[in-house]
Amino acid sequence: MNEQVDRIGLNPNRVPSYLSLLETGELERGAALLWSKLEDCTICPRECEVNRDAGKIGVCRTTAQVKVSSYGPHFGEEPELVGSRGSGTIFFTNCNLWCLFCQNYTISHLKEGEIVSIPRLAGAMLYLQSIGCHNINLVTPTHVVPQIVQAVAFAARNGLRLPLVYNCGGYESVETLKLLEGIIDIYMPDIKYSSDEYARKFSGVKDYWEKVRPAVKEMHGQVGDLIVDDRGVAVQGLLIRHLVLPNRIAGSEEVLRFIAKDISVNSYVNIMGQYHPCFKAFDLAKLNRGITRKEHEEVLHLARSYGLHRGFGHYQS
Repeated sequence: MNEQVDRIGLNPNRVPSYLSLLETGELERGAALLWSKLEDCTICPRECEVNRDAGKIGVCRTTAQVKVSSYGPHFGEEPELVGSRGSGTIFFTNCNLWCLFCQNYTISHLKEGEIVSIPRLAGAMLYLQSIGCHNINLVTPTHVVPQIVQAVAFAARNGLRLPLVYNCGGYESVETLKLLEGIIDIYMPDIKYSSDEYARKFSGVKDYWEKVRPAVKEMHGQVGDLIVDDRGVAVQGLLIRHLVLPNRIAGSEEVLRFIAKDISVNSYVNIMGQYHPCFKAFDLAKLNRGITRKEHEEVLHLARSYGLHRGFGHYQS
């Protein structure tokens, strides 16, 4: 996509679409509908069908109470999210995936964090806005979507005007995503694997490739390719992350073919080159080393060969 198409003029009056939903009452109705799904939870493809509203837990080990590990401006995200003032990240505790190499394992596996009320979560969003962050970056939001939307409604009534970034692992329910249409401005999914065998072995989920493809299609259908303003800051669209894993475990060629053929050659794809062993990866023969520069460059070459041309990360030894 050329610069004339993927940039828009900086419009200080531009507001996220969730404010329109707030005015019509749709935002709060959507929040109530999502919350009702907690009673027989099918928020994510795990479909544990436990009553989280009554304190039960499924694979994500989370009740209706939301836990937050930390929040604040983040300057290590993609440049289009960071801008000059940082991405306003909120790290949610727990996850619906069980990645054995997770770099945030103290949060996702060891449950680091504290329970916060919906008003307090909304307050965190408003605080991040008050210190100048460009967006609200919801990190690992999948299992707490109902709580997040409740907080967004609360915060929007009190002046929240920043774009929302849905920063997820890619294992998403299309039905849940449809209820987020008009609420999320920027979707940022990982596409971790094109192999269900490796997804089962290393992330504890048997149908990752089957679920991630329709989920990413739904995201793109809602927000389109990534759009940035005159500052180079993202305001809407899809940003895909793909972490290069050693020994071609990620199945990168199939992932990139899918993005180019089924999503868009104008997709922004961050091909991340920073993998290093974390958590239980030290004990796994195929994952117990970092990637080589050659492995990263191979995936960059594949991306270009399929016509992809936006994004692309750097190798970090």
